[in-house]
Amino acid sequence: MFLHEAVEALVTDPAGTYVDGTFGRGGHSRHLLEHLAPTGRLLALDRDPEAVAAAAAVQDARFSIHHANFAELPSVLAELGIAQVDGVLLDLGVSSPQIDTPARGFSFRFDGPLDMRMDPSRGESAAEFLERADQAAIAEVIRDYGEERFAVSISKALVARRESGQPVRTTAQLAQLVAGAVRTREAGQDPATRTFQALRIFVNAELEALEQALNDSLALLKPGGRLAVIAFHSLEDRIVKTFIARESKHAFDRRAPFAEPKPLRLTALGRAKPGAAEIAANPRARSAVLRVAERTAVA
Repeated sequence: MFLHEAVEALVTDPAGTYVDGTFGRGGHSRHLLEHLAPTGRLLALDRDPEAVAAAAAVQDARFSIHHANFAELPSVLAELGIAQVDGVLLDLGVSSPQIDTPARGFSFRFDGPLDMRMDPSRGESAAEFLERADQAAIAEVIRDYGEERFAVSISKALVARRESGQPVRTTAQLAQLVAGAVRTREAGQDPATRTFQALRIFVNAELEALEQALNDSLALLKPGGRLAVIAFHSLEDRIVKTFIARESKHAFDRRAPFAEPKPLRLTALGRAKPGAAEIAANPRARSAVLRVAERTAVA
């Protein structure tokens, strides 16, 4: 997604050090390496062990892979003795291999265990959350992370099924239950879309990790270094848009009206949406947004 646009916007110094915060299956990383000089360096992170294993196929001395969430970027760099980088790329959301593997439990299109963890070795699965949370907590997750107006109806149905001795444990069971609880839906959208999105975001703490990664990237970028973020839904993009807007403005302290304003730390370089050809080749691209910003020279 935005393979050429993101990489070309990110790389300003081919001899610099760059971060691919979500390796996935390596599309962006491979393209980044093509843009780097022999002295350049690329650090890739991914919380998914399968993605880390796939990265072994990248045989390049300039490249290294690290099993970590992009919210852990400062500790990864500290271990490597790197204080600053020239660019950070974040490609958010779930990858195609994760969606297309039934055993990972991300998709209502395939039946499989209701897991949804990007790193199956850590944390609580979606099924485990639904088995222990109360109705109000489930409704809050589905409403806040899925923007689902039928969140209460869905949560009540989930709890009723659980109390009958048959908790939801598979993707097909969840999709069927949601279809029965959702009265109307946008044309062309499966009734379970928003619920699956909500549970995935919650289980993986995606929005919290994004906010952490944005703040950390700002602190780690060299002056002139760039941040490129690809978001796939409004919750993610709203966080990125708000962050860049906030850091691209002079801030005044109202308690000290005569003090110098806090200098801006980023310059917004714009946003891009996918073209018709990319959407036709990959329907998932239809909601994607690329935003790019540059670290200012003033700290």
